[in-house]
Amino acid sequence: MILKYIFDRLVALIGLLVLWPVLLVVAVLVKVKMPGGPAFFVQKRVGKGGKLFDCHKFRTMTVKHNGSTVSVAGDSRITPLGATLRHYKLDELPGLWDVLIGNMSFVGPRPDVPGYADKLTGDDRDVLKLRPGITGPATLKYRLEDELLSNVRNMVKGDTGSGFKVQGSRLTMEEIDKMSDQELAVWYNDNVLYPDKVRLNCYYYHHYSFIKDIQMIICTVLGKKMEYAGEVI
Repeated sequence: MILKYIFDRLVALIGLLVLWPVLLVVAVLVKVKMPGGPAFFVQKRVGKGGKLFDCHKFRTMTVKHNGSTVSVAGDSRITPLGATLRHYKLDELPGLWDVLIGNMSFVGPRPDVPGYADKLTGDDRDVLKLRPGITGPATLKYRLEDELLSNVRNMVKGDTGSGFKVQGSRLTMEEIDKMSDQELAVWYNDNVLYPDKVRLNCYYYHHYSFIKDIQMIICTVLGKKMEYAGEVI
């Protein structure tokens, strides 16, 4: 993956040199529209080999909030400007710096918060052999993840009668009704989305292609879909 390594740093440098006016404008907007906090959101994430690093994004949430790391569309913690930045992936632009210094790649698995990577076992730990990416197969498939998670209740209730079951984990209709939308979103993320993301990222590791990397980057920028691992993402 030497070509990937060189490509990441060269394009990240060019991107920062070209897009610095956009970064500046967004940073000013965050400070003006969401006062009382920093323009950038910096959080410890799990990188290659399980090593923690500081992941940089534009801040999209209110300064003082508590809650899950799983967010949904309409989450009260997300500001109107933050929702726009998330929808168009502009909050990810500071990640160019993380790519430039070698903590991330343009394409790879999304960097997890500590706790999720600890759950990986067996061959699934191959994901940790990769540098986290700004985009990737799982990111493309779940590019509107916030919107998806906001509709979980309707999806799980589609199986009326006996509840909802995935990979041996089962929710009864009674349990679904007792859960808040946030609790249900976390359950769905942990039992449906996360395992599927791990599957896609492991496939990426074992079937790496620089050409596919370029295709994923183009599809991310243009908001297009592509065929990958036997499905459309």
